[in-house]
Amino acid sequence: MNENHYFYMKKALNLAREALEAQEFPVGCLIVHKDDIIASGARSKTKQAVPSELEHAEMTTLKKLENLSLDLDRRDMTLYTTLEPCLMCFGAIMLSGIGTAVYAYEDAMGGGLCDRNQLSPLYKENPIKIISHVCRSESLALFKRFFSIPHIGYWRGSFLANYTLSQSGDRITCSLIKKTS
Repeated sequence: MNENHYFYMKKALNLAREALEAQEFPVGCLIVHKDDIIASGARSKTKQAVPSELEHAEMTTLKKLENLSLDLDRRDMTLYTTLEPCLMCFGAIMLSGIGTAVYAYEDAMGGGLCDRNQLSPLYKENPIKIISHVCRSESLALFKRFFSIPHIGYWRGSFLANYTLSQSGDRITCSLIKKTS
């Protein structure tokens, strides 16, 4: 696997840690174009009385990408996220034209990386490359911490919370953190 994936996923994990420190759902995301981070974001507004389901890290990062006045080939961009994107985010990622999506931890409850053969041509024929489980253990550890905080109710008792708390962190780790040229 490309060592750069580990390097950039570590950066996304740092954003997720910052979200967790703010007691938000620990998802961090960034978009890289030819070794330059051009947009980043973290999950927000999950600790409100009525949590927002629009402020996903991926959506925040995609909005920042849209606001840049850069004429770059999006097929050369890679999006890194610490949790498998939901259907909303995955659809937006595909429609944005980003060439590769890399995620750390699978979202067993709401992950949107479905069998695209069952979808309409706009999605089924999208050439996006998906790479899974990069730094899974580190991301899993953040979600375990999140779901173990007694006063946080976001997704408490959900399938994702129960699945996460039952997992061991024995898959691919971020031990390779040095960016290659």
